[in-house]
Amino acid sequence: MEISARITKSLRKEDVQRNWWIIDAEGKTLGRLATEAATLLRGKHKANFTPHVDNGDFVIVINAEKVQVEGKRAEKKEYFHHTGYPVGARVHSFKTLIDKKPAFVIEHAVWGMIPKNRLGRQIIKKLKVYRGTEHPHEAQKPQLYTLKQYQEN
Repeated sequence: MEISARITKSLRKEDVQRNWWIIDAEGKTLGRLATEAATLLRGKHKANFTPHVDNGDFVIVINAEKVQVEGKRAEKKEYFHHTGYPVGARVHSFKTLIDKKPAFVIEHAVWGMIPKNRLGRQIIKKLKVYRGTEHPHEAQKPQLYTLKQYQEN
């Protein structure tokens, strides 16, 4: 009786093959969109996922200003920032940020789901967020990514 050796394959950064995906944020929930984008960016959807290698894909998010949140979250959700100076606390609501900088809202949500280290800083650079439907990445021939349907309880 021979025991077959099971070998764990570890991906090298030279062997990574990247795809380009487009996610349309129109009518999508912010958190669910961010989890799918983070999964694609990290490469967890691939069979050869390796935690210490950046083997994720590029993600383009269009219609960022049309992303939604549930219930009264649009009025209640706040983003806090401190300038570092005395009395430098800045608080912005979701509504004002989605009007002024909708890309920041999505980038902030995705960044919360990515490792906070050198690898994470490298991964987040593959996220491209745009306000409207136009983007300058047509030469990469991106594919449309449909978000998974979640069931309501």
